[in-house]
Amino acid sequence: MNYYFITGSSKGLGRSLTELLLNDENNFIYGISRTNNINHEQFQHLKIDLTDLDAVKQFQFPELKNATSITLVNNAGIVGDIKYLGNLDCDKIISTYNLNLITPTLLINQLLKTYNNGVKKLVLNISSGAGRSPIDGWNVYCATKAGLDMLSLVFKEEIKNKNLNINILSLAPGIIDTGMQEFIRKADEANFSNIERFIEYKNNGDLADPISTAKLVAKFISDKTLQGNTICSVRDIS
Repeated sequence: MNYYFITGSSKGLGRSLTELLLNDENNFIYGISRTNNINHEQFQHLKIDLTDLDAVKQFQFPELKNATSITLVNNAGIVGDIKYLGNLDCDKIISTYNLNLITPTLLINQLLKTYNNGVKKLVLNISSGAGRSPIDGWNVYCATKAGLDMLSLVFKEEIKNKNLNINILSLAPGIIDTGMQEFIRKADEANFSNIERFIEYKNNGDLADPISTAKLVAKFISDKTLQGNTICSVRDIS
């Protein structure tokens, strides 16, 4: 059985990827999120607030039977405050770092502690082009996604040094038509000089739908030829 742990499985890309993987009877998916709207015999919801670090620290991965592969998809994320430094809410800074960077680190760490056998494993971090190019007003989001990229690169070095049967990818999924994009379009132009460009993405039909993006993400999971570069993007195949 191929086991998947997908954070943020209740909406957007996370939900689309979960539903796509459930089409294969050899897959079992654990959805890690606060809410759930998926009902399937090969799916189990693990309720947790991923911004609550105490809850994440107490999280225990379940015992898996007859596992042929284990994949952790760190998908959950928020853009946080779209404001210039000096105008940010302190609590929102913390919650954005918690969800986007600290929680994935904790989950990867716990995954390795729990499944320290020879079963093939993959960690797929959903990163962003914003972690590779600065965007004004997105200071915390850009920083957390850049941190996720670097975490992935360092872990890849550790994998090589220990010769572990695991791989890690930090994948930018492109611009997707989700609630996050809707939130971005409501930003104040005084705090985000590129807002008109993001409004045009929507008006021009340039946003990818979550299902199409999920299919591209699934290719990175299944096709080893796409797993050579730790820092990657769906544009590598589209």
